[in-house]
Amino acid sequence: MAQWQDLLKLDSALQGQVSQLYERKFPREIRQSLCDPIESQDWDSAAVDENKASTCFNVLLVYLEELWNCSVQENNILQGPDFSGMKDYLLKHFKDKPLNLAGILSESLKEEKKILALASEAQGCSSPAMNQTWKELDNNVNELKKQTSEVKKEIKKLEFLNENLDFIQKTWPSQVEQHIGLANSHAVVEEECLKRTNLITQTKQMVLQQIVTILNLAQKTVATLTDVELPQWKRRQQMACIGSPADVSLDHLQKCFTTVAETLLGVREQLQKLRDQNKKYNSTDASSLPGPMAEFEKFTLSLLTKLLANALVVEKQPIMSSLQQRPLILKTGVRFSVTVRFLANLPEFKCLKVKPVFDKDVEEAKTLKGFRHFDFNEDISKVLDVDSPCGGLVAKFSHMSLKERKARTKGSHECRLLVTEELHIIKFVTGFQHAGLEFNIEASSLPVVVISSTSQGVNAWASIMWYNMLSAGEPPNLLLFVDPPPLSWQQLSQVLSWQFLSVGQRELDVDQLSMLKHKIVDDPDFLVQWSKFSKNENAWIWIDGILDLIKKHVVDHWRDGSIMGFVSRERTKVLLQEKQTGTFLLRFSESNKDGAISFSWVDHCNGDAHVHAVEPYTKSELLDNALPDIIYNYSLRGGRTHRNPLIYLYPDIHKDAAFGCYYKPPEMSATKKIIQGYVKRNPIPTSNDPTPPPSPPREMPILVMDMDMDMDTEITLMDLLDLPELPDFPELPDFFTSFQETASTETDFVDFI
Repeated sequence: MAQWQDLLKLDSALQGQVSQLYERKFPREIRQSLCDPIESQDWDSAAVDENKASTCFNVLLVYLEELWNCSVQENNILQGPDFSGMKDYLLKHFKDKPLNLAGILSESLKEEKKILALASEAQGCSSPAMNQTWKELDNNVNELKKQTSEVKKEIKKLEFLNENLDFIQKTWPSQVEQHIGLANSHAVVEEECLKRTNLITQTKQMVLQQIVTILNLAQKTVATLTDVELPQWKRRQQMACIGSPADVSLDHLQKCFTTVAETLLGVREQLQKLRDQNKKYNSTDASSLPGPMAEFEKFTLSLLTKLLANALVVEKQPIMSSLQQRPLILKTGVRFSVTVRFLANLPEFKCLKVKPVFDKDVEEAKTLKGFRHFDFNEDISKVLDVDSPCGGLVAKFSHMSLKERKARTKGSHECRLLVTEELHIIKFVTGFQHAGLEFNIEASSLPVVVISSTSQGVNAWASIMWYNMLSAGEPPNLLLFVDPPPLSWQQLSQVLSWQFLSVGQRELDVDQLSMLKHKIVDDPDFLVQWSKFSKNENAWIWIDGILDLIKKHVVDHWRDGSIMGFVSRERTKVLLQEKQTGTFLLRFSESNKDGAISFSWVDHCNGDAHVHAVEPYTKSELLDNALPDIIYNYSLRGGRTHRNPLIYLYPDIHKDAAFGCYYKPPEMSATKKIIQGYVKRNPIPTSNDPTPPPSPPREMPILVMDMDMDMDTEITLMDLLDLPELPDFPELPDFFTSFQETASTETDFVDFI
């Protein structure tokens, strides 16, 4: 349970990764309710041992039964978790497949540990400069809160002093005259009033000095927030959009923006109270003159304006539900969503109304001939409202879509951009009005690519990656692809690695990147041109095909590290030839542009190593047979025998340890589906044995055959001469026995021989 509790303490971004981990695999509420029994059992061992998997499964059922009984005794059935429903779910999905449950929980617990390790690394290993900046920012924000609170107390004290002075001036003369006489009363009252006036003046000067200190600190903090931290967050968001695991949580920024905005509004309020006191009590000291007060007011408003003008951000960039891992690609007529947040989270700002505008103030849309124009299908505006999970001021646009319109004005320049290279932006605008302040606020999305066909999505994503790796800051360069700058291999390798991380939860390692570098880069300065990556040779099409293959068919094995993937034929031979017979590795096809996977293995004969590779399996073939089942059932046919040459996954992991939890259980004959009178069969992946025989063939000796030779001797000679079998071969039943032992799944007899 300790591990789950640690996960609950993470920020929203990392908790989101945990949610994705369990999405469509295992109910998160069951993981939470069964923390203790899940974390206390050895699921790694259970994933390769069906008896142990069944035992662990039964432990969960017993634990759920105990929780259910407790909820009944405490009369908490309706208010508590649905333990009965959880038990039904486990029985329905895993009663007959405990190995599947063990595999899921084994991998999930490992991934949880990785997420916790990343969080720990981020806290302990982030750059000292960043840590120092955040620490200083937090200290400044806390100091602002403290000093603002002290100013409020002092102004209340000042109000009390003014009231006392006013009371003395109005009532004391008559009282003093009664006690000490008319002659001395005026001097006594004047002396007392002077003493209290001096105290008021000193207090007022101290308050104003505190306000100056607050404003100076606020100025420094606003500059840090708007000029440093917010741009850095936007850059992290750019990288996150193209696959980086960067933290894009807004919790810390929202806290700082909110505190500073509250401070500045509080300073304005206290300045107004000082003016009201001066007016009410006719103060004439230097600290009460309108000049300094007006300067303070003006400076406060300028800081508040700068802060709030930057407080509106696009928290979640435009994204279609059909392309969750590839934001910023929009298809005409297809819905997409965007979320904006106002970081100054104060109740008085809930009335802000936000309106999206497509290509607002984009000069390219006005001047470039051929530059496409789009409108939203609906005129949508949203009012900022409180987002319940995090309590922020949020406007979520969930049902936006685009339609193309013809250009209304003729441009003077011809647009030389492809559809997938044309960049557009969405701006969100609002008019701010509060406490005498009135100005417009805008927030812009990252550049988007608008496509009209799903087939354009692959090249559109290449444009999104290229742009965001090259461009940072504002205004956006929407004409980047008129003359696109190259990417360094360091930049390109990073973004490519992120693609595999986002699709398969595993980045590319040094060896894999080295193979890609050799395939893609031919520049002495290690620069990659846009034309080589996504146009002429289009290396990206090949890589994207592999990403799609991973996502749809082998994501678990890529995440586990079972697939070496990017390794050349030459490198494969070097790696395998020193390994024991039966060692194999999995690699992606270099020629199939749509994505395919192959395995290579090593055999030894007469001291020589022979490395072989099977014809790559395509996506359509993997639809019918999962990769682990192909590996398990793969067979080489040599003469009358079949053998599986795949034994150890490189470097020396037995294939059952690597893939055992993914094997599909064999169907029982009683439950096999009958199709038009036939029992359904599964094809066995089979190849002809390419390995040379154990020893070179010898010349056939001249044999003198005895006519009294027994049948066994006659059969042996027939084998040596490689004669066809006789129909009434006496050992036919034994041959059928051999066939049943070597064939792992049912097949036609004719196919087998």
